[in-house]
Amino acid sequence: MPKKLKDKIAVITGGTEGIGLATAKLFAKEGAYVFITGRRQAELDEAVKLIGPNAFGIQGDVSKLADLDRLYAKVASDGRKIDSVVAKVGAVNSVKLADVTPESFNHNFDVNTRGVLFTVQKSLPLLNNGASVILTSTIASLRGFPGRSAYADASTPPDASNLWACSKARSGSTPPCPARSPASSSRSATRCRKGRGWWSSRR
Repeated sequence: MPKKLKDKIAVITGGTEGIGLATAKLFAKEGAYVFITGRRQAELDEAVKLIGPNAFGIQGDVSKLADLDRLYAKVASDGRKIDSVVAKVGAVNSVKLADVTPESFNHNFDVNTRGVLFTVQKSLPLLNNGASVILTSTIASLRGFPGRSAYADASTPPDASNLWACSKARSGSTPPCPARSPASSSRSATRCRKGRGWWSSRR
């Protein structure tokens, strides 16, 4: 049976755990070459092993423009163009509204808003015609979770996928439930599972 993504090129940020890792594994299984990012080298190396020979790991932080430049320089150096960009990084900083500080606010927005925007912007010169840009937002924007107000705002830019749509690429966003990963408590994932389901990197 032909693989749906055979020889396609995908860039997936936050690909070392949770939804990002599950997505990278699925893309690779369908024949894609997958470039993933992660801040910690050990976790990145482990994720590459789990995904398989079609995976390439680039250490970096999406809130740092120089790291994004290194990511896309690596893709370009291999003479490749991109068919899919999956902007999936979630900095979950659980702070009650009364306790939000400028530091915790900036942490949420640096990763979940700024990081996503520049991940997409810097990919534009490398996108193939008809490429897909996939943004993952958060279920926290649709239902309340304690301590997640700043996170929900940062992870749900106003219909960003429509605002960024261009003739070269298709774009869309989806608000998944919490994944079982170190960045999200298992209790949140279990609570949400009864509603819309949850992703697991073990699938």
